[in-house]
Amino acid sequence: MQIEGRGDRSRQGLAAHLLLAEHRRAVPAGASCWFRVSLLDEQLFSQLAQLWLNIHPQKPWHLGPADLFISRILGTANPNQPWANFASYGSLYGQASEDETQIDLTFCTPTAFRQQKFDTSLPTPEAVFGSLLRRWNQYADCPFEPDILQPIFPSFFDIQTQIVMEARSKFIGCTGHVTYRIMGDVAPETIKQINTLADFSLYAGVGRKTPMGMGMVRRLAPKSRSGSPQSTPQSTPQSTPRPKPRKKQLAA
Repeated sequence: MQIEGRGDRSRQGLAAHLLLAEHRRAVPAGASCWFRVSLLDEQLFSQLAQLWLNIHPQKPWHLGPADLFISRILGTANPNQPWANFASYGSLYGQASEDETQIDLTFCTPTAFRQQKFDTSLPTPEAVFGSLLRRWNQYADCPFEPDILQPIFPSFFDIQTQIVMEARSKFIGCTGHVTYRIMGDVAPETIKQINTLADFSLYAGVGRKTPMGMGMVRRLAPKSRSGSPQSTPQSTPQSTPRPKPRKKQLAA
């Protein structure tokens, strides 16, 4: 859950895109907040759609001891909320570029990956795109081959580790920005598939504990690192369905 209007004004550049991974103080009464529901299975989204549409704005929604009043639900792209969007697996693939070889990703909440029996916070191409590839192949009707990841290399990074305290342990992940490039003589179809995975990151997240809000990632338009970043084809998600190629719909 994020509190609107808190902290962002004083942060510049990439830092302005980072999200709170934990709240160490109680959220004050009357504060405007937003939270995101991201789904990869189209059938789940269709079942929840009617529930969302029938929510009464004057009737509180209970979250623990708190009463929340829902003022709006976003299921499509919105210029004021870059985390809300909706797309099918087919449209993600169809709209992906065949010639864009630069991929700029911002890790907005702590991100970590499982390596054998331990966690690693380093967002290597194998860890990041391997995570995306596994989720894509699990839910999409058009799976990709693992060898498409071979030409991806990091070319720029500005990251730091961040610790999130949990009930019985702590979670250590990275936040910040990494630019990846597709290097060498690569077939257009492979480039298209890699760009599909990069665009998919908005919906799927990467790494461990994404159901808890970790590993939230946004792809930024090239050359937007120092300024106000713009999301690529799929800008914002809040209620997120992620269906499968044909007519299925993905929302973030």
